[in-house]
Amino acid sequence: MTTTYWLEHAWLDNRPQLPLGGAPVEPGVALEVDGDGRIAALRTGVETPPPGAEVLRGLTIPGLANAHSHAFHRALRSLVQVGSGTFWTWRDFMYKVAQNLTPDTYFALARAVYAEMALAGITNVGEFHYVHHAPGGTPYADPNAMGEALIEAAAEAGIRITLLDTAYLSAGFGEAPNHHQLRFSDGTADAWAERVSALKGSGHALIGAAIHSVRAVPAGQLATVAAWAQERGVPLHVHLSEQTAENDACQAAHGRTPTQLLADHGVLGPRTTGVHNTHLTDADIALLGGTTTGTCMCPTTERDLADGIGPAVRLQRAGSPLSLGSDSHAVIDLLEEARAMELNERLASRTRGHWTAAALLRAATADGHAALGRPDAGTLSVGAPADFATIALDSVRTAGPVPRLGAETAVFAATASDVRHTVVAGRHIVRDGHHTLVPDVPTALADSIAALRA
Repeated sequence: MTTTYWLEHAWLDNRPQLPLGGAPVEPGVALEVDGDGRIAALRTGVETPPPGAEVLRGLTIPGLANAHSHAFHRALRSLVQVGSGTFWTWRDFMYKVAQNLTPDTYFALARAVYAEMALAGITNVGEFHYVHHAPGGTPYADPNAMGEALIEAAAEAGIRITLLDTAYLSAGFGEAPNHHQLRFSDGTADAWAERVSALKGSGHALIGAAIHSVRAVPAGQLATVAAWAQERGVPLHVHLSEQTAENDACQAAHGRTPTQLLADHGVLGPRTTGVHNTHLTDADIALLGGTTTGTCMCPTTERDLADGIGPAVRLQRAGSPLSLGSDSHAVIDLLEEARAMELNERLASRTRGHWTAAALLRAATADGHAALGRPDAGTLSVGAPADFATIALDSVRTAGPVPRLGAETAVFAATASDVRHTVVAGRHIVRDGHHTLVPDVPTALADSIAALRA
């Protein structure tokens, strides 16, 4: 059985570019979805909707990929804007929220957060998951209860997930986990590998790996995590050089930058993504690019936490593919992340036009999905998963520009509020701005966050 969608306008990134680098937008596209949730056929130049087709007015783009998420950080939105401080004072607030998580409360919160993502056109999330055990570090009866809660939350919210199960073993170089971090730690990388090996993926869920950071996994155990991911051919992500204090501590402990330390232990490579990659040396950039290690930029979090502006242009030129994430969920809006990457670079360089709208959309779609282990996703083409989102071209933000510049409008004018439809595996998850599986997402968010603060 097939389902037909008629797309009023569609961004087809395999079409020739317009003059001046404009993104290719086609009017009147008929897209057929097969019974496996993949695109079976795609026809352009279809001026009117075929009989029985689902009509999507606006600009349809491939589903967005949120390549870096900590779902429970959503409970910190606004709370951490009181007063001043640094990343490290923000982290104290984060620990307090983490202490209140249980498998049940985490499921409820993550389901609501992933539903918010679907409303924003996100069809796939990379969940950087490190809250594994009960407070104090005692494993649950099911040692993967927290990870399973996240996988089920994504299923009920209707989106795909790559669970990046995270090794987090120490508080710093040579330091045991503090009392907050005990529930993050498996004790050793071997114990982490044994636990995570019991996790099972499914049609909507892939299991990947993560190293929290070089300060959180002792150098001698980095290779164990990297080997686990390499043997299974799955994504491996790592927070990298987000803070200068970590760089300084790594130099003091090992005489190496964090990037060099990861390279020494076989962590870098085409399946690996460094998250943030903010404070890098020239040699670091060459290492990351030369190994085609990816870079996930999270501009709204990086500015919220006063991290700094990473060298995204130089990384990409060196050979590091770019993806985007909403990280701490100060906002959940991948269009804003794409826009912010360009606008941050304009502030830093005082020049404009470092990426075309098409390049920014690719970071938010195809390259993000590839970083999460789904290289066939993130494109509107035959054989790809039927995951896509439709952006209104008649809102107060998007009205005015001609439709052929729809991709430019999406990146440089639209927000998550302009997403009208989200389709995953050919199934409508968001229709006319309303979630079809979670009927009242604001209430679900409010209730789940209130439960954590009780």
